[in-house]
Amino acid sequence: MSKSSLELTPVQAVACCSPVTREPLSAQQAETVMPLMKAIADPVRLRLLSLVASHSDGEACVCDLNDAFELSQPTISHHLKQLHEAGLLDREKRGVWVYYRINAGALGDLVRVLGGVAP
Repeated sequence: MSKSSLELTPVQAVACCSPVTREPLSAQQAETVMPLMKAIADPVRLRLLSLVASHSDGEACVCDLNDAFELSQPTISHHLKQLHEAGLLDREKRGVWVYYRINAGALGDLVRVLGGVAP
């Protein structure tokens, strides 16, 4: 199935959704937002997101994250890739390492859709 240029990415869809506490999501909005929710539904990915977000300089290398898990480096990289593809993490390759940073806009939009911002 080819993707139309008019279709929104999950991050874009979340950015334009009203909070679920204000009005119900349409079926299409829920389908579009689902990849973000699915990405953070895994406990390893949720912890990785938290570790990157709370890292002292706001970014973390895979090499900084390995010790927090009893998982191989390729498995950690796979989870980070999924978070990146969902739009929750930005990444930059430096030499042999990839550094990850939270996409604060996407995370903030997701929080607003869930109704986490007071009116």
